[in-house]
Amino acid sequence: MNQASRTTASAHRSSTRGTTGPGGTAVFAGTVLLIAGTLGVLQGIAAIANDDVFAEVGDYVFEVDLTGWGWLHLVLGALVAFTGYGVVQGASWARYTAIVLVALHLVANFLWLPYYPVWAIVMIGIDLVVLWALSIWTPESRLAP
Repeated sequence: MNQASRTTASAHRSSTRGTTGPGGTAVFAGTVLLIAGTLGVLQGIAAIANDDVFAEVGDYVFEVDLTGWGWLHLVLGALVAFTGYGVVQGASWARYTAIVLVALHLVANFLWLPYYPVWAIVMIGIDLVVLWALSIWTPESRLAP
């Protein structure tokens, strides 16, 4: 290793030492929230447009017009994506807000089961993984050099 590369490596280590911010699970959770929120927005737009992608449901206890479900997914998806961006940035408000929004997103997808069963189950699984990642995230942890 020559002198220039040692100096560069040393400068990199000293510039990253002491840096705090979101760790691996937080970045993972935030990125998944960004993706899930964006997909929720698109899902909401499709439902509002009365797209033929969704199944017609007969008698359902939580019967809501498909347009109503679309607006719910659109608004919730936008909030989830915005909060995901906050989690990736390490914002202190974002962790607990994300936990609440992901829990609501999970319930909304459970209620959405009759309309799009496979997708709802996939989203419920993703929500559970994100809840786990947000729950074990310790904001005080240091980034690895």
